[in-house]
Amino acid sequence: MIDVRVAQDRKDVEQCLRLRWIVFVEEQGVRPSDELDAHDSGDAVHVLAWLDGVPCGAGRLIFTAPGVAKIERMAVIGDVRGRGVGRALLEFVEEEARRRGATRLTLSAQVRARTFYEKAGYDAASRVFDDGTGIPHLRMEKNA
Repeated sequence: MIDVRVAQDRKDVEQCLRLRWIVFVEEQGVRPSDELDAHDSGDAVHVLAWLDGVPCGAGRLIFTAPGVAKIERMAVIGDVRGRGVGRALLEFVEEEARRRGATRLTLSAQVRARTFYEKAGYDAASRVFDDGTGIPHLRMEKNA
């Protein structure tokens, strides 16, 4: 069973950060200094996902302008990928953005995840770029 919810307290936020660290720093080799930023202790809405009671996915939502929400740091632990956690996490984050007034959703997807986001209705809105991590990204967006 997949359960997804907004982080309720500091312990939940720390779990989100730990899951992201595992995926981005340990699995993908992103520099630690590129993974954590001011949004992690400030204005972000952190979301945590569980599969069968075990935390396995995280993401965050940031409002960049009135009506515009940016979905960031979507991470699912490697051994549960392909089991619906990423889809459930994305759908929950999108709904949370709409609930908070977003009419436009944006994200910066790793190019290897492009198809996943296209299936969810996102369109490419930029050329491929390197966000500084050495991993090719593509800005994508859709109406909420």
